[in-house]
Amino acid sequence: MVTPFGEDGSIDFDVAASVATFLSENGSEGIVVAGSTGEGYALSDEEKLDLFACVAKAVNIPVFAGSGSSDTAHSVALTKQVAATGASGILATTPAYARPSQVGIAAHLGAIADATTLPVMLYDIPARTGRKIASETTIGLARSHANIVALKDASGDLPGAAHVKATLGNSLDLYSGDDALLLPFLALGAVGLVSVAAHWAGPEFLAIVLAAEKGEWEIARELNERVRMSCVFEGSEAYPNPQPSKAALRYLGFAVGQCRLPLGPSDGALDAQAAQVITQLQAARV
Repeated sequence: MVTPFGEDGSIDFDVAASVATFLSENGSEGIVVAGSTGEGYALSDEEKLDLFACVAKAVNIPVFAGSGSSDTAHSVALTKQVAATGASGILATTPAYARPSQVGIAAHLGAIADATTLPVMLYDIPARTGRKIASETTIGLARSHANIVALKDASGDLPGAAHVKATLGNSLDLYSGDDALLLPFLALGAVGLVSVAAHWAGPEFLAIVLAAEKGEWEIARELNERVRMSCVFEGSEAYPNPQPSKAALRYLGFAVGQCRLPLGPSDGALDAQAAQVITQLQAARV
């Protein structure tokens, strides 16, 4: 979920509650708060905790809190405070910039898991962190920490994801972390998607998952084609995620504002793209 900001740059908690409610009513069966799409790297600890509490109060679906950072001690200290906000779980991301070894990655993520009794979803996104969580590291963490229950895989490594799922079976829920790779991940045994474009295409992504669960792959492929342009639109070199998501939500009438630096504001060209993508999607629904 994006983090809405007012004109003065502060979090608009009323809009955050409205966006969360909209997501819960339009296909999302859980919400990640203060992740990469939520600009978690640009939020203070106090803002994160207040945002976790706000969203958890607004919806009746699980809320996963992005409480990690590149500093292990800091991540542990913040994670210990999450349960009191009402959030349902933790999103634990590979530490960025430090580029630790697999031993260091395992120690960092394990320390976060040890800091809470809440369920933990590991988040593997080497494009943002500079390091991939190796398949064997994921398997070891899941086996040694009972509360590590899920993996959001945005690495693009399909063979690695297949190995994790084949090894751990139903003891670890696999989620695609890339909208464009939802279909192949479902074929590998993923249970769903942690999505960007579900801000405006939630019903379609939910329908894809449900179709795959029923073995209706032709329907799933047809729906996947319907969201193709949304997957292209959601992030680019010119307009990195979450700039497109905020443009889409503004088009839908939510005053989510612009992104904080270092992303900063987008422009009218992106707003026009958002209008086109959503108009075409809505027409396809009819």
